[in-house]
Amino acid sequence: MTQAIKVNIVEGAASEPLPLKTRKPDWLRVRAPVSQGYQDLKKQVKERGLHTVCEEAACPNIGDCWASGHLTVMILGDICTRACRFCNIKTGRPQPINPKEPKELADMAANLGLKHMVLTSVDRDDLADGGAQHWVDCINAVKKTAPDTTIEILTPDFRRTEASIDLVADARPDVFNHNLETVPRLYREIRPSARYFGSLRLLQRVKERHPDTFTKSGIMVGLGETYSEVLQVMDDMRAAGVDFITIGQYLRPSEKHAPVKEFITPEVFADYERIAKIKGFLMVSSTPLTRSSYHADAFFAELVEKRKEGLV
Repeated sequence: MTQAIKVNIVEGAASEPLPLKTRKPDWLRVRAPVSQGYQDLKKQVKERGLHTVCEEAACPNIGDCWASGHLTVMILGDICTRACRFCNIKTGRPQPINPKEPKELADMAANLGLKHMVLTSVDRDDLADGGAQHWVDCINAVKKTAPDTTIEILTPDFRRTEASIDLVADARPDVFNHNLETVPRLYREIRPSARYFGSLRLLQRVKERHPDTFTKSGIMVGLGETYSEVLQVMDDMRAAGVDFITIGQYLRPSEKHAPVKEFITPEVFADYERIAKIKGFLMVSSTPLTRSSYHADAFFAELVEKRKEGLV
C-alpha cells in the first residue's frame, strides 16, 4: 500500500455523499445468479416458507453462495422492529412467531446435508426476551435432526438483556456473531436504536461465558468513517475477545437509506486485513464484497483445523 493511499484514508472519509446512481467500480460488480444450484436452493427455501437475509438484504453474493449450497436463514419473520439506516429489511409490526420454523430449518439442514448453517434474525423488540427462546428452539432442533451440521448465528442485541444473551449463548452454537456495523461516532446516524458499547459487551459476555465458542463481528466501511476509527474498532473487538472480523463495503439499497460516502479500494481492504492479523484476530475477511456470512463455511472449517493443530 502506498503512502499516498494511506494518507488519504487517515485524513478522513469523504464528507459529501455519492449520488445514488453513481457507477460502481469494477471490483464491486457481480454477475446475476443463474446457476442450477442457485435455482434449486431458492426452491427449497420457498417451499418451506423460510426467509433468508441473502434475499431480504439484497446481498451481492447470493449467486456465488447459493450455487455452492450456502445460505443464511433469517428466523423470527421478515419484518424488523428497528429501522437502521443501512438495512434493506422491512420495518414495521412483526407477525407472530412461526412455531413450525425450528422443524423446517432442521429438516432443510438434514435434507441438504449442510455441513455449516448460518442463522440470523430481525430485531424483535416486541418480544419480552427479544426472541431468545425461539433462537434456542431453532438451534436445538438443528442439533437434534442434523447433528453433523455446525451452527453459526448472527444475532441482534436482544435489547441488551443479559438473560436473553446468556440463554442463546448457552445453546452452544459453534460461532456466535454479532455485528458492530460501524464506528461509534456514526451510531446515532446509522444505527440509532443500538448502542456501540452494549454490542461490545454482548460479545465479551459470550466469550467469558463460553471461551471455546468462536466469536465474530463485522463492520461496513464507506459510510464516512476514518481509517483510524476502523483501527480503534479492531482494538475494541480484540479487547472483547472477538476471534473473527469481517469488513466489507457498504452499498446503499435505496434513496431512503444512508448514502455511500466513499468506495473503498481493494488495496485499503488488504491493508485492513494485514493490520487485523497483526492485532491478533484468528480469522479476517476484508474485501469489498465481504458480508457477515460470506464463505462462512470455509472460514469455520479453517478455524477448526487451526484448533486441531493447536494454533488457536
